[in-house]
Amino acid sequence: MPVVVPTEAPGDERGALLAYLEAQRGAVRRALHGLTEEQARSRPSASELSVAGVLKHVTVGERGALRMMRGEPLDIRKQSKEWENSFLPGPEETIEFLLALSAEVARETEAAVRALPSLDVTFTAPRVPWDEGGERSWRWGLLHLIEETARHAGHADVIRESIDGKGAFDLVFETGAMPEPDWSVMG
Repeated sequence: MPVVVPTEAPGDERGALLAYLEAQRGAVRRALHGLTEEQARSRPSASELSVAGVLKHVTVGERGALRMMRGEPLDIRKQSKEWENSFLPGPEETIEFLLALSAEVARETEAAVRALPSLDVTFTAPRVPWDEGGERSWRWGLLHLIEETARHAGHADVIRESIDGKGAFDLVFETGAMPEPDWSVMG
């Protein structure tokens, strides 16, 4: 729980799911706060991941999922190549660029979800080596995006902490994403 997720309006399932997705995106974005370009691309932990690479990956993944959920034609081989390269930001993919792209994709996702008549609307997930594919609801798609983004937010936390010791709560308070709690209310 690095941030408190706003409570949705009664019956607003979309709002609840979108708020949780945004909370996880925010965790990845905050992991870049205050880093230099060199630090953002560094791979200080045992993995080959960088914080900038994690942000690029979750953004590319969300955009690909949104295309699939919208029923846009998919070229699985092309998308697989895009996915393989998604952890490696190119020279022109600066922190500023990646943050702007993340915000753009987030707006696209929210608009698409808000435009649906219901989260029961389905799309066809393609068969891929790790999944049989088939009919899925947009609800399932959003839950999957939350799951994937949360998983990678954890990666971003570990990488960031390996760079300069700043943990998720440090960054939450430093960026103003949430005020530091008043612990005196605990008695």
